[in-house]
Amino acid sequence: TNSGRFIINIICPKILKSYFKYLIMIIISHRGYWIKPEEKNTIQSFNNTTKKGFGTETDIRDFDSELVISHDIANKDNLRFNSILESFKNSNLLLALNIKADGLQNLLQQSINQYKISNYFVFDMAIPDTILYINMGFNVFCRQSEFEPYIPFYDEIKGIWLDSFKKTWYNSGLVNKHIINGKQVCIVSDELHKRDHLSQWQFLKSWSIIQNNNLILCTDYPEEAKLFFKNT
Repeated sequence: TNSGRFIINIICPKILKSYFKYLIMIIISHRGYWIKPEEKNTIQSFNNTTKKGFGTETDIRDFDSELVISHDIANKDNLRFNSILESFKNSNLLLALNIKADGLQNLLQQSINQYKISNYFVFDMAIPDTILYINMGFNVFCRQSEFEPYIPFYDEIKGIWLDSFKKTWYNSGLVNKHIINGKQVCIVSDELHKRDHLSQWQFLKSWSIIQNNNLILCTDYPEEAKLFFKNT
């Protein structure tokens, strides 16, 4: 009937357009929102990222029986992990926790329970440590890269940390397969490996699946990425 065609041809596309505008790639900052490199992994950078509405990736180690934020070997001057949880506890912004040392599960579980953090994942652990995180019910991502094509514990993990150390080796078909299998996929932006990010972003923008909130981009330039992918 004419009314049926009107609903299918006119109403449905408008509803779908309205719906899909919310299904957009999640953008997170890399070691907080910073302008100068020395601001990475500081309380200022984490406060900035929550104020601007971005989740973040950061590095977790331990020092003197406490969790601290540090990419390199920890020391007494490192920021305490619980300090950034104060910034994130009421935001529901995504925390990507790069685990840089073994045996942090109990301390980490205590902290995320204390601050009621649910929107997070842990990644980059050694295999024996990963098993413990999975068994304890953590949200676990495993890395896939051109050097690590096989993903361990695929059925038990929540998502994929999709990395490209030398070049962009993956395609939309691979990413879409992970999403169909119920996984989130966090893509590492090329500038994290000191390559031009705009060519990679243009490649991602061409994908029909880019409007999907199971896709995450980790970048040093979150505001630039937000504008770049806004009209995808």
